[in-house]
Amino acid sequence: METELKDRVVLVTGASTGIGAATARAYAQEGARVAISYRNNPEKAEKVVSEIEGAGGQAFAVRLDLEALETVEEAVAAVVAHWGRIDVLVANAVRWGGDGPPDPSVRFEHVPLEEWQAMVSANLIGAAAQVRAVLPGMRSRGWGRIVLISSSVAEEGVPGPGPYGTSKSGLYGLARSLAWEAGRDGILVNVVAPGFTLTDSRPVPKAIADRIAAGTPTRRLSVSDDVAKLVVFLGSGANGNLTGEVVRDGSSAARAPHVGP
Repeated sequence: METELKDRVVLVTGASTGIGAATARAYAQEGARVAISYRNNPEKAEKVVSEIEGAGGQAFAVRLDLEALETVEEAVAAVVAHWGRIDVLVANAVRWGGDGPPDPSVRFEHVPLEEWQAMVSANLIGAAAQVRAVLPGMRSRGWGRIVLISSSVAEEGVPGPGPYGTSKSGLYGLARSLAWEAGRDGILVNVVAPGFTLTDSRPVPKAIADRIAAGTPTRRLSVSDDVAKLVVFLGSGANGNLTGEVVRDGSSAARAPHVGP
């Protein structure tokens, strides 16, 4: 399958670890030039850059902070100054709130409205800001691919407060609107909704991973590379006309209510 990614310029946000880092490496393996954004871990981002360059690819790191939206345009401008354009955007950067996924022990009514505002601003408006910054260049060239990274939590829910899942579900509407608005300009926009994914930034005890995996169709959890390959397809020339869709990986059914032993 021809991905047509040779010398394309790809911006993967939130790519210093986990799914983002795996996606950056996967695009580089297809011959793309990859810009890797980070928020507060330049060392980890540079490690990914070094891995890509060590394998013969091209990459560089740029800072982007979803809680400081002016850095979105600054990051895009830096990539355009470096390589002249952006052909593919993978909006993977995320604001968890705290140090990780939502805390199931926190009651909905105890979450301050300020946290709702911060989460929606970062994860939804932040994604819109990334698209807004790259769209004019894609339109002018008549070609572009945008992949928004959501979460199975947006559909399945999760015990605990709702700002994270709510902000991620908004990406579905964003992709549908963009599909219609930008499709005539050769730009395809899709959402990937990973389920529970084993990453280098999220160590999980084997007993817990095995229990969750038992509730999936394949009886295994996805790893970062599984999601990365899906994102590469959607953000490549191999995707000829798939747009406005939400694509789920096999881990997304891990909490499906009908799952038996």
